[in-house]
Amino acid sequence: MDTLDIIISIFLGVGLAAAVGFRVFLPLLVLSLAGHYEVIPLNESWQWIGSLTAVITLGVATLIEIFGYYIPWFDNALDTIAIPLAAVAGTAVMVATVSNLDPIITWSLAIIAGGGTATLIKGNASALRLGSTATTGGIGNPVVTTIETGTSTVMAILSIFIPLIAFILVLLIFFGIYKFYKKLRKKGSTSA
Repeated sequence: MDTLDIIISIFLGVGLAAAVGFRVFLPLLVLSLAGHYEVIPLNESWQWIGSLTAVITLGVATLIEIFGYYIPWFDNALDTIAIPLAAVAGTAVMVATVSNLDPIITWSLAIIAGGGTATLIKGNASALRLGSTATTGGIGNPVVTTIETGTSTVMAILSIFIPLIAFILVLLIFFGIYKFYKKLRKKGSTSA
């Protein structure tokens, strides 16, 4: 595997990990479909994710997760288990897509870039939903859910077909999160 292939596989993994931060199972389903139809190469030990059984299982899990987020009180409860799941799934998509590297490098990248990206995004998405619940009594939560699902879908598909663009979008999301918290901190210090 040459350097360009390694970089592309890292962009692919980070993009999918970001998508996992919005919806845990949807990017795994997209990865499974891409592996099943041999659109992308999977790490040798992750070939199983492209099996028909995995596609069906992840498809059912994706539908349950998406519809679960539309149930008013259940969406916030779902977030409590989705944050640790996102860390695991973000790590998994990174390991599945990065191959032919030393295992120490692969797992380090997977935990830091994959798990870290997914957890950061999921934590912020959960905080946004909690804020929506507090300010709208949960009425605004379906809008948040729809935006998260759409973003996860777009990010997962871009990651498979145009990994560089997906990686750039991840950087823009991180920048947006940084700017939001910087503004929030500035607002908090002026009111004190």
